[in-house]
Order: sequence, then C-alpha cells, then structure tokens
Amino acid sequence: MSLLGGIRPPIAILAALLLSVAGVTAFSLGRVGQDTVSEAVLTSQQHFAEDGAIALRASLDESVTDLNRAAALFNAGEPVTPDAVLDKIGSVYQKWRGTAIIEIESGKLLAARGETLPLTAIDRGKLAEENGLAPRMVRLENGETRLLSLTLLSWEGQPQQLLIASSSLKFPGISLGKFRAIAVLDSTGAILSSDGIPEPEQVLTDLQREEVEHSEKQLAAFSKAATEKAGGHPLKTKEPGAGGFLGVSGSMTGDRYMGERFVAGYATLAAPQPGESTVATGLGLTVVSMVGVAEDPTRTTDTVFGLIAAAALLVIGALAVALLLGTVQRPLLRLFLESRRLTRGDLHRPVTVPRFGETARIGRALERLRLQLLNAGREGAESAPPPGRAAGRFGIRAMLSVCAVLLLLWSAPMVLLLNRADSTAVIPQQLVNDQRERTDTLTDRVRRALNEGHADLVSVASLIGDRTAAKDMAEVLERTAEEHLRYRALYVLGADGQVLARAGEEPRHPAGEGPAAEAITVLGEGGKEPVITGYAEVPGREGAAVVGEFRIDFLNSLLKRPGLGEVRVVDAERRVIGGNTGYRAFQKLPSRRLDALVEGTNQQVGMSPRPSSVLYRGEDGTQMAAAAPFVGGGAAKPLGWTVVSWQSAAGLDIPEYTFQNRTVLAGLLGLTAAAACLGWLHIVVARPLRELARQAEALADGDHRTVLYPRHHDEVGAVVRSLELIRQTLQEQRRRDGAAAPGPVGRN
Repeated sequence: MSLLGGIRPPIAILAALLLSVAGVTAFSLGRVGQDTVSEAVLTSQQHFAEDGAIALRASLDESVTDLNRAAALFNAGEPVTPDAVLDKIGSVYQKWRGTAIIEIESGKLLAARGETLPLTAIDRGKLAEENGLAPRMVRLENGETRLLSLTLLSWEGQPQQLLIASSSLKFPGISLGKFRAIAVLDSTGAILSSDGIPEPEQVLTDLQREEVEHSEKQLAAFSKAATEKAGGHPLKTKEPGAGGFLGVSGSMTGDRYMGERFVAGYATLAAPQPGESTVATGLGLTVVSMVGVAEDPTRTTDTVFGLIAAAALLVIGALAVALLLGTVQRPLLRLFLESRRLTRGDLHRPVTVPRFGETARIGRALERLRLQLLNAGREGAESAPPPGRAAGRFGIRAMLSVCAVLLLLWSAPMVLLLNRADSTAVIPQQLVNDQRERTDTLTDRVRRALNEGHADLVSVASLIGDRTAAKDMAEVLERTAEEHLRYRALYVLGADGQVLARAGEEPRHPAGEGPAAEAITVLGEGGKEPVITGYAEVPGREGAAVVGEFRIDFLNSLLKRPGLGEVRVVDAERRVIGGNTGYRAFQKLPSRRLDALVEGTNQQVGMSPRPSSVLYRGEDGTQMAAAAPFVGGGAAKPLGWTVVSWQSAAGLDIPEYTFQNRTVLAGLLGLTAAAACLGWLHIVVARPLRELARQAEALADGDHRTVLYPRHHDEVGAVVRSLELIRQTLQEQRRRDGAAAPGPVGRN
C-alpha cells in the first residue's frame, strides 16, 4: 500500500492533529495574562527608548555635520574675524552650549561664546593625526558631560584656527510626560546625563525624598543591566522577525514600589542605514527610559476555559474519528479482504455486505459476482441479488460532511464567538500615555528637521553676496545637496522668479513668481504630492532667496516608528501632508473623531496647545489615538502642522486580545486539520470509492467488456484489481460456455 494513499493515513493524521490542537489549546490559553504587567507595556517602553536613541543620534550627528559644513563655507570665502564667525554661527544655529576659536600653533583663545569650554582637554599636537579632529566626550567640573566637535578654519596667508563647539548629551525634544526618567549611559554603564528625576532642591517632603532615592537606585540598576545587554549583537538580541530599529534594544522589569512596578526600555545609538556608522554611533552610548506602571493583580486568566475547550475537542474529535473508522475504514478493509477471497476461488461463503453507502453497493455487487462465478456453466443459473438491506443514499460524502459539521461545531465558535475582547479589554493607561508622548516626540522631531533644513538655507544664503557668480553659487548649492539628502532641489531664486543657479532636480516653484514671504511653505496643492519649500533671503540681493524643496520621502521617513500605528502630518486645515503609510496628498483624515481630536488639540491651553490622547471604543473596535501640534520655535512653527497617530488596540500584546487571538488560532488550527484531512479523504477515498461502486454494479449487471484500471495503489485500487480479475474470469468462462454449446441442426 502507498504511504500517502489509502484510508488509514488521513484518519490517523486527523486523530494526531486533533490531539495536538487540543494540547495547544489547553497549554496556550492557560498561560495568557499571568504577568501583572502586560507585554504591550514593556514593548512600548522599548520603543520609547528607541525614539530617544534615534533623536539623540540625529542631534549629535547633525551638530557635527553643521559645524563642519559651516567651517567649509567660511573657508571657501574671504577671511573673517573669529568673533564674526561665532556670531554668524550663533545667529544661524542655536544648538551649541558653547563655541570657541583658538589658534592652533600658539593655543591662544581668539573668541568664545556661551559656556566655558575645557580647552585643556584638546591636545593640539595630535590634531594632525588620523582621527585627530574626531569628536570627543569630556566631563566638566560640575560633573556634566559634553561632546566637543572640532573643525578647522583655514585661509591662505593666515595661521590655522580650530573651531570648537560643545553639545549637551541631553535629549532634544523628548516628551517624558509625568513620572518618567531617561538617561544616557557610556560604555561602562555610567550615567552621563539624566532627566525626569527631581533634583534635590525640588524635593519638599520626606516621602518625595524617599521616592527620589528609590528611583535613582532603580535607574542605576537598570543602567547596569542595560550596559550588559547592549554589548550583544542586534540580530541575536531580537526575536526572529523583529525589525525597525537597527541597534540593540529591549525592555526590563524592576522592583515593586508603592503598588507600582518599575519597567524600563533600553536602546543603543544605531546608524539610520544597515552597515553604516556615524559619529554618534561610535561613542558607545546607550539610552535607558524608566517609568512606574500600576500593576493589576487580577490579570490572571483562568485555565478552566482552555481545559474545557481541549476536552470538548477531544470528545468531538474522538466521535468523528470513530465514525470514520466504523463507517468508512472498516467496511472498506472488509471489502478488500472479501474481493481477495473471491479472486482466490473461495466462493462457497457469502460476501459480508456493509450496511449502507458505497461499500454496501460494492458488497452487493460482489455477492452477485460470487453467485455468477459459483453458478457459471449451470443451465438456467441466475445472479439474483442477495437478501438483505438495500443500500441507501447515505454514502461516504454524507459521512465526511457529518464529521466536518462536528469539527465545525467546535472550531466556528472559537473563531467567531468566544473570548471577544473589544468590550472587555482593559487598556493600560500607560499605553495611552505613551501614544501621546511618543507622538509629541515625533512632532518635535519633524519640526526640528524642518528648522535644521531652513538653518542650512540661511547659512548658504549668508555666504552668497551680490557679487557671487552663478557658477560659484551652483558649487555651494551642489555641496550642500550632497551633504544633506533632505532636499530634492536647491536653487537661488531672483525677485522676478528667475532661477539664478540650481542643484538637484527641476524646481517646482511657480514660474515667474518671486520667493514667498514665509520661511517655509507648502506648494503643489491639488497635485500628487506636497512640495515643502523653504526660503532664506540672500543679503545684498534685494528680493532674491535661496530656496530648498524638501523631499517628501524625507518627511515620511521621520514618521516610520514601530508601535505607533498609522501616523499622519496634517496642516492647519487638517489636510494630510505626509504619513508613514499610503495616503493621498491634501486629503482629510479617515474619520471625524480623528479630525475632532486634532481640532481640540490645537486649542490654546495656557501658553500653547498641548498634546492629547484618547481611547475610543465603538462598534469597529477599540482604538488609541494621539495628536501633537507644533509648539516649539523656529521657522516651522508658523506652519501650524499637527502630527496625529492612531492604532487598533487589537494589535497590542494585551492579555484580553492575546487570549482572543489564541482562541481564534486554536479554532483556525482545528479548521485547518479538519479541512486538510477530510479533503484528503474525499480526494483519495470518497471519489474513487463512488466510481468503484458504479463499476462494480455495472460488472455485476453483465458489463464484461469494460476493463477496470486501478488509479491508486491503496485499498480502493486493490478492490478494483480484484474486480478486474473477476471480470476476466467471467469473460473466460463465457467464452468456454459458448464454445461448448451444440451447433444448429440442419434439414435433410
């Protein structure tokens, strides 16, 4: 018999699969919700730390790039005094804590702005070595850490100068909300900077002092653990299939304090593209965020449901398998043995005829054939049908349908009805808060990116005078476009709308129109994509401006953060400008409640609008949404944009939804097992068996000419071979009987 054919394998595999599904059901449903802090909260803290790492890496790298580019632009022009250099840099970029210029040969301080820099930490004799100008971290006398960025100012005929800028390791624009702490660690686990834990002068009571001490102790413990985990390989520290963040990241749980459990996320600084490295990623920094989460001691799922569901499947599965064994397998195997007996010539014992179905039809046909073989050659022999019960219409297909209905009675409620979580799911408030804070952080990141882009345009415009040739302007624009991929086109636009020099793609500014009055505006309304355009006036060229058109992909790439769901940037009229998934430019938000959320968030609260989040429950499920408007300064603030995000709670790793998903999975596994095995039976047994019944009845009715060919090497095929042997025997006997009959008598 074939290993894959026949009646035995599908039934045996069905029994094994149903037993496995019952085990999976009892085991998986009994393990849901045993942790008092849901996995969704831990994952959210991991994403929060990743956001902090991305923001810090981008800020540090942008700071170094801007300093180098500013020095290159100064070096390309006429010599400028150190004070003028620092004043110009300070007016364009407001990012450095302190700046200074020293003469490299003598070490003389030529100019300084902002906080005092530790110039003694710079060895001027090693600046000419490889990586001599690489940024470095230094610790100030007050214990704070700074990143010093170095670049050269060189003009012909003048001594070389060293331009130094210090950057804080504080997080730019990270929204912490309440009761959250965040810290930056070095490769040894030392905390370089932290935020969120009150300073000693802010503590008023003994209880607050105790809380601060416990928070600092827990943050130190998390920092030590995160440093150990940060040394692993990113591919080995993540679960299979995890994507998004390219560095090492994860979550941790800490001690319980005053009814709350401390949880933390950690993430290393990683490059934006795989296989790349940046200045910030080479510093070996790690970000840790910590927050206290209220525990829910009732979050334990009873294992009774899983056991009951598994037991019900065992009972139903046993009944289905028993029906298949008793009504399909055993009768077919009995027919196989009976047909073999007839081919061996054992004709004296009647054929045992099954009670119903195709096997009953075949059994009756075999009994008729037995009588034909037994009475062959006898004069007046007849092949009367055997006594017994007539075969009804209840065949193998009906039996398979009954088994399918039995298994469907268990699977369908599991998939469609049981353990629905939309109305009972308890969404942790921390998740709603994290949705708001992460959206606010993302808003600040978009605003800062636009401000940085406009600052680049201002820096370029400051070096283009009224006497700068078009060729020189084009060189400056091309160098800027190569250093900053955020622009699709850079050009100098005259007051009359004429393009004086350009780099990159074809400008989309309306022909014949001069620069806009706004620093950043949106063009292309009604087109396929918005054209976000920045303008910086060129000194000395009345009405002319350096124009930069931002790539829409650059804006959309800032919005692609895991764990936030769908994200959209909308303008003041609540029309979509960008998003992390597919969208149509200038369309409205997909629902009125999101539109109302954005409108309400932009209402003035105190000094400025504040981010907000909400949890919606409705017929279409439970949904978390958050919105955060542009509230910081800079050229991008007048745009009036808002970042809005939303996601279905069903996709979160919350116990109720996990319980629902595993219930659905168990039902789908049961459906799959039933469909696969019963379909297998229908293909390899039911259809051939029905054809066999037709052929057997035709043979018993006297059709000895049709040759019977077995299609499969299984029980049905064996019965077909036996019938073919019987056909050949009857045909041979008929020829012998015809040859032995006397011829007609002639007349005299």
